[in-house]
Amino acid sequence: MPIKSSLPLESLRAQFAEHLHENVVLANYTTAHVGGPADALLPVNTIAELEQAVLKLWELQVPMTILGSGSNILVSDKGLHGVIVLNRARNIKIDSRHTPPSVWAESGANLGHMARQVALRGLSALEWAATIPGSVGGAVYGNAGAHGGDIHGNLILAEILHPTLGKEVWPVERLAYEYRSSLLKRDHIPAVILTARLRLEPGNPSEVRSKMASFSEHRRRTQPPGATMGSMFKNPPGDFAGRLIEAAGLKGKSIGGAEISPIHANFFVNHGSATAADIYKLVQLARRCVADRFGVQLELEIELLGEFNGNGNE
Repeated sequence: MPIKSSLPLESLRAQFAEHLHENVVLANYTTAHVGGPADALLPVNTIAELEQAVLKLWELQVPMTILGSGSNILVSDKGLHGVIVLNRARNIKIDSRHTPPSVWAESGANLGHMARQVALRGLSALEWAATIPGSVGGAVYGNAGAHGGDIHGNLILAEILHPTLGKEVWPVERLAYEYRSSLLKRDHIPAVILTARLRLEPGNPSEVRSKMASFSEHRRRTQPPGATMGSMFKNPPGDFAGRLIEAAGLKGKSIGGAEISPIHANFFVNHGSATAADIYKLVQLARRCVADRFGVQLELEIELLGEFNGNGNE
């Protein structure tokens, strides 16, 4: 059902013409396959297009959300107000001539694809990222990690666009990384990640391929297939969110079309008919049961986008 928009649609249509798609269902753009309508969606294919679009939307004072791969987010069934900028800027450049070698990528590039491209050159240090489906921008924003590695350990610098400061180059230290968090994420800074450069290491091609194959096999054995957001909760210090949820007796628990995976309890699966509300009810249930039984307050790793429980809060 089309939504009634309070956006300056005539100005947006004049600026973006046929590139602007109105009344878009966001379930088609998230890995969980849930999410309600958005006023408009604007695909961008290059960093120049991303920068121009963001600057124009800031100028028009239009609320916006940058969307990459659509993982690590739960979008409300009520949808999102504003323009969704769909980041398809995916160029990757590998520099093996300098020491240390590095890879530069636009923020819409797929992190796993980038890691595999690096491995084809016989370069190391990104094997941990080979199975992560998110975008480079999302990974930089949330300090994505797996198998003992994370963005904090690889990032050299990121190019950031800020509404008042303009375009800046941030060294890794400025992002003040913590476990699955950055300054941008914690402080809700209204900035857009444009590009990132990550540190690599010389490697043995066969060893790199073997390590990546091992990580891929581990993922297939321990994580469920299908429509998920990735890990739902951060691991609390000294423990694992999945272990706590399983120990609370919730592995395999379903609400509506959503299920806490019987393979790994920190993954919530949409079996085809789930709503964001179904998934959110499971989130609340898991938090409540783990807190009651173990006294541990689980913290979301994913981000909630839109209105939940009528107030937009967790």
